[in-house]
Amino acid sequence: MSSTFKTIARYQYTSEAQIMKGRLEADGIKVFLQDNVTIDTDPLVSNAIGGVKLKVLSEDVIKAKHILNSINQYSLDDDGNAIHCPNCNSTEIQMYSTITDLKSFFAFLVGFVFGTLPFSTRYKYQCDNCQTQFSLTEKLS
Repeated sequence: MSSTFKTIARYQYTSEAQIMKGRLEADGIKVFLQDNVTIDTDPLVSNAIGGVKLKVLSEDVIKAKHILNSINQYSLDDDGNAIHCPNCNSTEIQMYSTITDLKSFFAFLVGFVFGTLPFSTRYKYQCDNCQTQFSLTEKLS
């Protein structure tokens, strides 16, 4: 039996890694987090050191990756229900930012500097199946 740990995922923040660690431990997989204390001390170094590394024993790599891949990473509404595409009714919806060009980036930057960021930042949703882009206000009306 090998006691070597292998990195199976990296996370920018410790909280994300802790959630996944708890999920894997619930299935009996031994998990080790690397660099979590360093990032908790100074979150700005996360990208520089490669984030928090989620490691499992070598013999559990396939099972752990399967569990992580089975976790739903798609968008939910405020009530925790899956968002449905208005075109194909799929629930494979991802949120993205509308900051796509220099003009929208400049507006974001000005909003950030003057503290009006929540008023000037917009998010939309995109269906992974049919590539339809929509906002929740469009969907509800």
